Amino acid sequence: MSFDYDQDFDHIDFRKNPEKYQVGRGEQGVLLVEPYKSEILPHWRFKTPDIAEESSEAIYNLYLEYKKNKGFVGMDMARKFLQMGYTRSRRYANYKGGKKYDKEGEINEREIDEEKAEAARIFEEKWIKVREDETYLAMKKEHRNKYESGKT
Repeated sequence: MSFDYDQDFDHIDFRKNPEKYQVGRGEQGVLLVEPYKSEILPHWRFKTPDIAEESSEAIYNLYLEYKKNKGFVGMDMARKFLQMGYTRSRRYANYKGGKKYDKEGEINEREIDEEKAEAARIFEEKWIKVREDETYLAMKKEHRNKYESGKT
């Protein structure tokens, strides 16, 4: 099933309307789903390993709070931000300035930045912890079966 970007994201409160939430693939919708985006985004930083550690811990603590309250949408959004912390810091680790492509559309040469690679590792650790959490996996399956099955 493809992610529905045509939803009225400006007016849907996904905490009140979890049935409208789609898991999607990877990070789809990460910057659209409220109120979670506004709750998590202020904590999302990855410039240095210390900042990544603080950020990933804050986001993981939000994940645990959402989990405690049985809020799957928040849990999945925290997972997406942790994943995005990994992918973005990995991009900056691989390419100076985070620019994978040059002006001609050719792939820039990789220049590994070890500090950014460490930031990526920190986010990856928390991301794996969440995506392998048995409660998360069960709630994800339940959400998909209840709200996403049969949609195209």
